[in-house]
Amino acid sequence: MVSVGYTLLCEQAGPKELVDHAVRAEAAGFDHVVVSDHYYPWLDSQGHSPYAWSVLGAVAHATDRVDLMSFVTCPIRRYHPAVVAQKASTVGLLSDGRFTLGLGAGENLNEHVVGGWPHVQQRHEMFEEALQIIRPLLNGETLTFSGNHFDVPDAYVWDRPDTPVPMAVAASGPQSASLAAEYGDGVIATEPDPQIIALYEDAGGGGRNRYGQLAICYGPDEAECRKIAHDQFRWFGLGWRVMPDLPGPGAFAAATQFVREEDVAQGITCGPDVDRHVEAFRAFVEAGFTHVALVQVGAERQPMFLDWAQEQLLPRLREL
Repeated sequence: MVSVGYTLLCEQAGPKELVDHAVRAEAAGFDHVVVSDHYYPWLDSQGHSPYAWSVLGAVAHATDRVDLMSFVTCPIRRYHPAVVAQKASTVGLLSDGRFTLGLGAGENLNEHVVGGWPHVQQRHEMFEEALQIIRPLLNGETLTFSGNHFDVPDAYVWDRPDTPVPMAVAASGPQSASLAAEYGDGVIATEPDPQIIALYEDAGGGGRNRYGQLAICYGPDEAECRKIAHDQFRWFGLGWRVMPDLPGPGAFAAATQFVREEDVAQGITCGPDVDRHVEAFRAFVEAGFTHVALVQVGAERQPMFLDWAQEQLLPRLREL
């Protein structure tokens, strides 16, 4: 059975609301909760971006059962990888071993706040070095590391769970799939692409967790849901070849100014029809994902969505 997750989208709600949503999601029966890790929202209309790691700590304390995950953290600019290992281990302890560290190569949108955004080749080199630093620190090793981009003269993480925090790595092609297989305990992808899963397994990732994410916009009025999805998620179809390099919400607004409601609705199921949402989820199941986290677009609709998910959606997803 696929683990059904719920996304705490830091770009569309404040920190107290996110903690409340996590508690409600656990009560509703979701299996895991993932949290985005941004400095900016994608669009001004989303209106939020609290610090994900403070939210994670609060959620770890406020929940008892659901697994937790960063989805995803970039360890190459805003955070030094040695610090990422420390805070991941702390959340692992606070959550009694329920936390998985999700990592990706990042976006200019969030990382340029501490300096210039490197070229894609340099970013990939930095990301691999970061993985080489984080993995042994999570495992309790004392690390000395000298690379082309990072130096760690002497580091050791003192507070760690008995079982090291697992690490999942975002992948979008052969190179990143190989990194995920070499360094991670799982792979992350945001589209139901069986080719990514095949690349990951061919690189040695067979039998490990495969994490996906599905955006939907549930509500009683499909037309209203389409408007909400267009207002807040029209950037969704830009693709990862474009998104990592856009510098701020203004750039995302400009890049999506000609995107229509119907364009967004092709990629995000909208409205009250549970069958349509189930079929969108099924695509991830058939592609080989073991964990899929739902994103409900629209901050004010989270309580309504969670009640509906408990009563109608989750029972259907359990049948897949």
